[in-house]
Amino acid sequence: MGRLFGTDGVRGRANELLTAELALDLSVAAAHVLAESGAFGGHRPSAVVGRDPRASGEFLEAAVVAGLASAGVNVHRLGVLPTPGVAYLTRSTKADFGVMLSASHNPMPDNGIKFFARGGEKLDDAVEDLIEARLRAPWPRPTGADVGRVWNDTALTDSYVRHLVRTVAPTRFDGITVVLDCANGAAHRAGPEAFEALGAKVIRLHSEPDGININEACGSTHPEDLQAAVIEHGADLGLAVDGDADRCLAVDAAGEVVDGDQILAVLAVALSEQGRLVGNTLVATVMSNLGLVQAMHSADIAVQQTKVGDRYVLEAMKAGGYVLGGEQSGHVVLSEHATTGDGILTGLHLVRRMATSGQPLAKLASVMTRLPQVLINVPGVDKTRANSDPILTRAVADATAELGTTGRVLLRPSGTESLVRVMVEAETADRATAVAEHLASVVRTTLTLT
Repeated sequence: MGRLFGTDGVRGRANELLTAELALDLSVAAAHVLAESGAFGGHRPSAVVGRDPRASGEFLEAAVVAGLASAGVNVHRLGVLPTPGVAYLTRSTKADFGVMLSASHNPMPDNGIKFFARGGEKLDDAVEDLIEARLRAPWPRPTGADVGRVWNDTALTDSYVRHLVRTVAPTRFDGITVVLDCANGAAHRAGPEAFEALGAKVIRLHSEPDGININEACGSTHPEDLQAAVIEHGADLGLAVDGDADRCLAVDAAGEVVDGDQILAVLAVALSEQGRLVGNTLVATVMSNLGLVQAMHSADIAVQQTKVGDRYVLEAMKAGGYVLGGEQSGHVVLSEHATTGDGILTGLHLVRRMATSGQPLAKLASVMTRLPQVLINVPGVDKTRANSDPILTRAVADATAELGTTGRVLLRPSGTESLVRVMVEAETADRATAVAEHLASVVRTTLTLT
């Protein structure tokens, strides 16, 4: 069995890989590892636990709460709340750690467990490894008054909403109509309430979770309904989050999608104009569109690019003290206000830019021109040689030289599947497709499995 923790907690099909027993054992192990590291400072530890609306979250939450309380941890159950809400409340309530049950944008049958350290930050890899090593190890069980207590604190959602609203004060959204696609997920309450508190007219879309319909043909991975609704209602814009609301995509008044790169561009320019973009630097991943890099160069904003994954963005932001970073998927981190990506927060600050500038979203997003991007996944090959095979390396170098400054090539092995990803950007879609298909053919030929 490989490492249990992935790049975003422990995730898998609920009741198959991610069982109630595993959830309980992980919680016990986490409590012990954090206690032994001195994270609790000798006091009775406390934890906050939240979840998205998946049906499996009900029994997994029960298992997590049982495990923590049996290990002597006081537990505050938050109920259904976005992942960034759990991170925020871990910090604001001074809890020793937080637990979120969600598989984010994954289909409903999946679920996941994510831990936050004190302050609402993700656990380091080393701590996760210690938790895995401690799974199912013998442990002294507290009894009597030493067992943990459990409280239902669902009202803390109001505290999270007030925090979101404060981040854009004193700006108001009066006169702005926004369609909000909640993905039938964790933001179905907090999202609309935050925008309505600021005076926006909110048209709710996919905001009636039933435990089964989360992410189903909706949310940030399926913006089609949102595009249609924006046009139907004559809204100023649409916003779509995913199941746990840690990412956000937008739709302008004409129904055109504004992706994470464009949102980053809009927010970076706004922060730079205000003198609040630390180091005048934006952090993005290597998958961000070349158009973002070009637009930021024109605005005299530096772009620091990391490996794919929000944890690498967060690491770079923390190391440089930067305040803005994110991914093309819409996972945007505004570190002045959050320790992780927050889709509702991102949407609020995007609308704030519209309100303060008086410009429509399409005009703001035009600061960046997206280059056509083609991604081909090549399965059934030896991905371990993707970065070392001399024939493939030469082919990538030739394609890169051919495109020059008008495009780029990114070839990388998948971190989770047996395939190689070939991504090409060029001035035209035809050119990008031709180069990508050629390189994919080279991958198939040179990296054949023996």
